[in-house]
Amino acid sequence: MRKLALSDEILLQVDKAARYIGGEVNSIMKDREKVDIRFAMCFPDVYEIGMSNLGMMILYNMFNERDDVWCERVFSPWTDLDQIMREKNLPLFALESQDPVREFDFLGITLGYEMCYTNILQVLDLSGIHMLAKDRTEEEPIVIGGGACAYNPEPVADFFDLFYIGEGETVYDALFDAYKANKAAGGTRQDFLYAASQIPGIYVPSLYTVTYNSDQTISSFTPVRDGVPKKVSKQLLKDITKEYRSIKAPVVPFIKATQDRVTLEIQRGCIRGCRFCQAGMIYRPARERNVQDLKNSAREMLKNTGHEEISLSSLSSSDYSDLKELVTFLIEEFRGKSINISLPSLRIDSFALDVMSKVQDVKKSSLTFAPEAGTQRLRNVINKGLTEEDILHGAREAFRGGWNQVKLYFMLGLPTETEEDIKGIAHLAQKIAEAYYDEVPKEKRNGKVQIHVSTSFFVPKPFTPFQWAGMYTENDFIEKAKVVKNEIRSQENQRSIRYNWHEPDVTILEGFLARGDRRCSQVILKAYEKGAMFDAWSEHFQYDKWKEAFRETGIDIDFYTLRERPLDEILPWDFIDTGVTKQFLIHEWEQAHKETVTQNCRQKCSGCGAMRYGGGVCYESKN
Repeated sequence: MRKLALSDEILLQVDKAARYIGGEVNSIMKDREKVDIRFAMCFPDVYEIGMSNLGMMILYNMFNERDDVWCERVFSPWTDLDQIMREKNLPLFALESQDPVREFDFLGITLGYEMCYTNILQVLDLSGIHMLAKDRTEEEPIVIGGGACAYNPEPVADFFDLFYIGEGETVYDALFDAYKANKAAGGTRQDFLYAASQIPGIYVPSLYTVTYNSDQTISSFTPVRDGVPKKVSKQLLKDITKEYRSIKAPVVPFIKATQDRVTLEIQRGCIRGCRFCQAGMIYRPARERNVQDLKNSAREMLKNTGHEEISLSSLSSSDYSDLKELVTFLIEEFRGKSINISLPSLRIDSFALDVMSKVQDVKKSSLTFAPEAGTQRLRNVINKGLTEEDILHGAREAFRGGWNQVKLYFMLGLPTETEEDIKGIAHLAQKIAEAYYDEVPKEKRNGKVQIHVSTSFFVPKPFTPFQWAGMYTENDFIEKAKVVKNEIRSQENQRSIRYNWHEPDVTILEGFLARGDRRCSQVILKAYEKGAMFDAWSEHFQYDKWKEAFRETGIDIDFYTLRERPLDEILPWDFIDTGVTKQFLIHEWEQAHKETVTQNCRQKCSGCGAMRYGGGVCYESKN
């Protein structure tokens, strides 16, 4: 029988003890003596957040399909358990076996959000693994990072032995085989890291050196050994129908996860090309899964989990070619079985509203629009591909269908933004309110319209056309939010409009971490040593600790956030090849300043470079 790593006494002291005991339905148990590789798969946040991560679950199931690998799950202990583990000197452990993480061959850490970076250090620290990769011994696990933030790995490069650039289904088998071969040959840790660097998509930071100019920009980024590639190329599935690794039986959490449902990934990538969106660029080309496979997966996963909701996962669900067929099937297949269908990332049109009226409780739900910018001029700058008429038409359709709650999401601080653009947020909210009162007769109204306006502050991300853009100061962001707030107060329907905005200090720090270089590791380490942790949680974010870390390390945050980069500057992530060319990103940056819209991938190929992969939307018309 499995022995829990935590005693009953400790479990009774902590919040949500079920986070730490494992043994859930569909979790995978193996004999530790019969596998060659033990892999600890970590999401550096609490259990409920990590268990909602689709990428982690795909890899968990894929790795465990190999007889010679046992993959287990690890999450960040919440602050109450963190304190107890430090006081009692208890090592961090994996859920399935409850064994210490330090005993594993690999520790894989998902990098999904920059504000989780101090939690990476928490995981390493509690595991008894040296936080700096250069200090690790032969007995410690190989620490590997992957996920969206791995496309600029440099701010956390000092903490990782290697990074996996691309989709996990591609070269992990080659990596595991190389590890076993190195072990069998009596090779060292360094021997393995060099061998790993020869595998496409694997980046080993210790095998590269960086030099800097007198103005602190990067002068060179070069390999330190012969045979180490100058560029690391993203790996992806060319044919997502044939190569996709379906999850047949997802692990069912003991406690309610953030997304407590079956997640059905219907496609990867996006055809839209919003200039602020990193995911839309790094996951190109857009590739669709076969609708029949999706139907089979839906049946199987719901049967094996008992979940009562299924979510169709995609960057833009409306662009999936067979969406109508799939949704119609789900409605008919699960009619009368109390299965709710969730359709995130959906463009609001008559089909979408018809579907939602059939699968959701209209009284309890609100509709979400993401105009991102308040004026058409600025929507053209960001290439949103959404006109004011599209938004108002969708709102009118919704109001006719019985909805009276609308959520609107915008960004402040976008490139070329003017005060008119900022005030346009309030004006658009007012027009939507007017549409409700114009469209719905008084006797048919279900109360007054409720419009929730939310603004976040723009963060430039690597591998987007806006990667060169400067950000604003904390005070600038606050002033922009005040303009929106005051303009909303001056609208005729102000009482129907509620407004909230994200905190600017988190945005500034995210901007630093998103576009940082290797020197940023010093700040992250210093902030962690001062107690920074769970920075993604507003109640635990302590910006003062970060400010102290910047002062003590001598790193100037403004250098990374405020300045606009010249187009010929070497960027920290330039050594990574995502398939989308730098020439294309520069062209899109220039098009943004001309306020010119680029058509989506189905309307016209924009020559971004993703056609080299030989699949997806780039070849739809050729099939």
